[in-house]
Amino acid sequence: MRRRRFVRVDAQVMDGARVVPGLTRNDFLLYDNNQPVTLTYFEQEREPLTLLLVLDVSGSMSRFLEQLSGTARSAMKSLKPGDQIGILPFSRNSRVAAEFTPDKDRVADLLRTAIRDRSLGSGTQINHALRDAAKYFDEKAPPAGRRALLIVTDNLGVNYQLDDQTVIRALHDANVVCNAIIVGKGRRPGGESKFRNPEFTYANVFDIAENTGGDILKSDNGDEALARILERIRSRYSMHYLSPGGEPGTFREIRVELSAQAKARYPKAAIRNRRGYTVR
Repeated sequence: MRRRRFVRVDAQVMDGARVVPGLTRNDFLLYDNNQPVTLTYFEQEREPLTLLLVLDVSGSMSRFLEQLSGTARSAMKSLKPGDQIGILPFSRNSRVAAEFTPDKDRVADLLRTAIRDRSLGSGTQINHALRDAAKYFDEKAPPAGRRALLIVTDNLGVNYQLDDQTVIRALHDANVVCNAIIVGKGRRPGGESKFRNPEFTYANVFDIAENTGGDILKSDNGDEALARILERIRSRYSMHYLSPGGEPGTFREIRVELSAQAKARYPKAAIRNRRGYTVR
């Protein structure tokens, strides 16, 4: 008999620009393929977080990353003692510049070197970096706790032979939420693609973050952006439930809603969460 697995859901509740704290498990309703499910686990704040900084070190990002690294030590104060953080810089290629560690001061020091790495080739291969990040979580992240990455990029890149859905599935399978700071002229691709070859696609961090339930911050101020989004990432809700199962390879949709009582308190609240998972 095939074993049913637990599904992790990392949810953020926003009331306008404000994070909604202090909700309880009774304030949430979860649905798997439109069928209600029962929570087996619920927590906010106290669950440890494993976070990977995925940094676009292409030339157009230099000024912003220098600003960000200057405030990193202060920004990471919102992280808890049990949290771990790592660094993965990328341009054409990617590499791990800092293994997951609870030593925030060491990460802040290594960040200054990582953002000046010019050995990763020319170009901006965002999807390849995100896939590498998912693989790194699978191989090195602690099994317990929440998993999130924060990509910092201007979203100005072209992907080759790696589409968004493949990356989204890799992140879903690794239980990783993709959050993003989008810099400069970065925007969501729109209109008809100029590429005749379907193996080339425009970078679209916006869709990847939304499909995994992540936060997106558009900012040109590296002095405050990191602290702001880290605080949001740290204050999300973690929920688990037992998957109803299904045929391997099929996609099951996840929906998270507030209960009637919670909606009455926060009528304009919006929830960000992963859109689903693939049955293994």
